[in-house]
Amino acid sequence: MILKDKTILVSGVGPGLGSEIARRVLRDGGQLVIGARNGEKLETIAKELDPTGERVLAHPFDITDEEACQSIVAASEERFGRLDGLAQVAAAEPMGDLASTPASDFIQATEVNVVGSVQLIRACAPAFERVGGGAVVLIGSQSTDHPPPSPQLAYSASKAALRSVAIHLAAELGPKKIRVNSVIPTWMWGPPVQGYVAWQAKKRGISEDEILAELKALFPLGEVPEDGDVAESVVLFLSDRMKMVTGQFLRVDGGQRMTL
Repeated sequence: MILKDKTILVSGVGPGLGSEIARRVLRDGGQLVIGARNGEKLETIAKELDPTGERVLAHPFDITDEEACQSIVAASEERFGRLDGLAQVAAAEPMGDLASTPASDFIQATEVNVVGSVQLIRACAPAFERVGGGAVVLIGSQSTDHPPPSPQLAYSASKAALRSVAIHLAAELGPKKIRVNSVIPTWMWGPPVQGYVAWQAKKRGISEDEILAELKALFPLGEVPEDGDVAESVVLFLSDRMKMVTGQFLRVDGGQRMTL
């Protein structure tokens, strides 16, 4: 129960990583606030996570709206009396290379992934100070170091900028006992990658098992990490077991970096 008595905000909760983090927050004893733009879907997820509603607050918001960021923090404190941690998962993920990426994709990726993250952290920081400290976990991308097979120029650029944000905020917020760390996933076996496998199989006229075998071959551990594997590391960073760790970047990649 490493999150017992803590209230954790998870932004960008939908199918995939956000929901997996949310499940583990509850499993490990925390109180949970989930945020995303689609309120109806968010309520459905909240009921699945905790049918009683006692330990989960669903609060729709848009990370690009600074007032909305402040509102979800205020709602967290009003409902549970405190806020101890933030897992910032919300992201824009435009696809495209130099020729196919319009300026609007760079603007959107930067607005959501960089500016939105900063706005949400800024809103959370005073609440963390009120309880003597807190933890922020950002989601990075290995595409900042290794371009993926399907180009993500604007997305990769925004995640590289977010890496710089993490370093600066770890230094700035450290004296306030607020830790800032990043978890960097590889391919995560969940809805997005399952969709990719189906798409590639259809495009190339081969089975999904063959595409999956190609992916597994990328990892020394012999399997594609799942959303839940990444979520475990996020939850660990949110806990006091990592109370002396800040400004760090942890790859959860099944050893893939060794093969790149």
